[in-house]
Amino acid sequence: MCKHILNAQVSIRSPCCRKWFDCVECHAESQTHPLLQSFEMIFACKKCKKCFRKDVKEFEEADEYCPHCDNHFVLDAITPKAAITIEADDVRVDARMLKDDRVAAKKERPTVFDPDADVDKLG
Repeated sequence: MCKHILNAQVSIRSPCCRKWFDCVECHAESQTHPLLQSFEMIFACKKCKKCFRKDVKEFEEADEYCPHCDNHFVLDAITPKAAITIEADDVRVDARMLKDDRVAAKKERPTVFDPDADVDKLG
């Protein structure tokens, strides 16, 4: 799982050490040598788990899809951003956690069975 790119669709086999990485930063963090660049890249689709080769010199729009399952793996990378959020369910689905101050709580009228002293008074 790549911590640099949230929507990584393929893993790339590096030509220098022949290990699988999701991005260039993952290779730089775990290895001591620089990444060797080549024009033939080997990908592993994360959807169908099958490997395929692509020649970067002749990369066309049709090459943006996995040849086995047609998974579109060339996407704009979404990088994680720091944010402060409330971890709860979607309020549009379940609004029980929200409190509406416009609706006043109904006050219950005292009854004869209440243990308060004011209830015993008549009049």
